[in-house]
Amino acid sequence: MQALPDSLCYLNGDYLRLCDAKVSVLDRGFIFGDGVYEVVPVYGQRLFRLRQHLVRLERSLAKLRIPNPHTEAEWLERMRRLIADHAQRFGAPDQLLYLQVTRGVAMRDHVMPTGLTPTVFMMTSPLKPPSPEQRHHGVACVTARDFRWERGDIKSISLLGNVLARQISADQGAVETILFRNGYLTEGSSSNVWIVHEGAVLGPPKSEHVLEGIRYELIAELCEELGIGFNLRPITETEVNVADEIILSSATKEVLPVTRLDGEPVGHGAGRGKPGPVYARLYEAYQHAKAVQSI
Repeated sequence: MQALPDSLCYLNGDYLRLCDAKVSVLDRGFIFGDGVYEVVPVYGQRLFRLRQHLVRLERSLAKLRIPNPHTEAEWLERMRRLIADHAQRFGAPDQLLYLQVTRGVAMRDHVMPTGLTPTVFMMTSPLKPPSPEQRHHGVACVTARDFRWERGDIKSISLLGNVLARQISADQGAVETILFRNGYLTEGSSSNVWIVHEGAVLGPPKSEHVLEGIRYELIAELCEELGIGFNLRPITETEVNVADEIILSSATKEVLPVTRLDGEPVGHGAGRGKPGPVYARLYEAYQHAKAVQSI
């Protein structure tokens, strides 16, 4: 059994060591994966774009008919206590805060029971960003058919499809699996995916097949600041294969260049197989945003 860290977590109103936290075997999160989650990056003990994360949490909870157990102020109070404790005990000012809300505990039945008390869990861990080498050289990805369920817009804890998709790339020594549904780009197993075409950033439109990552809005804002074209529209697999640049975005990756796809270099001409200029500009702008958009 893997040893659990002796860090502080939050569970249903109590603060306790992660190794001591327990939930009922009849919790619907355990039985059905009936719950949602968020992952919030923390820089210098400051939460990055927390309000946007809480808005998405509220949206996911509403789609599952689970009441939000806390106000924004209550969420923030609990998060800050965990973040401060972790920084003090482990010396990690940059962290990744994970929160999960399930429907609660009930006898096993597929029908959604009403009147349950949601189970609320939070923990934080050191943030492990991409390495300088990955940023300098870019990373490799592979492609696969998007075989996950049809409600990718819900940030559900039911992630077996994503786990299987990520394992495809892990087995090939790649960092992400880029997924296509009926010939069109959806997202990665744990990232949003962008392409650059003629200097503009393109992404798949918001739909039930795509989780609206927090960086969707952020990248649109950064492109506007930088004067870079930005458009959400259906993107074919062929367009991805011939893109000038491919970029991943997520809470942990921030923005990250893809320089090899299915074993082939990404891009054209002298920049083929290298991180591109649009990525470089977005990365620098992202670092500035971290400093001014954290609370």
